[in-house]
Amino acid sequence: MPELSRFLGIVIGIFPREHPPPHFHAVYGDYQITVNIKTGVVHGTFPKRSLRHVLEWYDEHQQELLEAWDCIQAGDYPPKIKPLE
Repeated sequence: MPELSRFLGIVIGIFPREHPPPHFHAVYGDYQITVNIKTGVVHGTFPKRSLRHVLEWYDEHQQELLEAWDCIQAGDYPPKIKPLE
């Protein structure tokens, strides 16, 4: 999974040739979620505080995530996205 960003122990990425709808994966220890890039709908379980961080980061970088999705689906390696500060 190409890593797009990493912050506070959370790794964000998108798998190559992934199925629609556009989404990204967030991993924190043994927890994993997927987040729909267009709607923000979350699937999976995550600690509440870490989930808030992921969704805050998502809100700040939604357009970059859509561009990364398109890039990865085209077989290219996307640029890194700035971590949550």
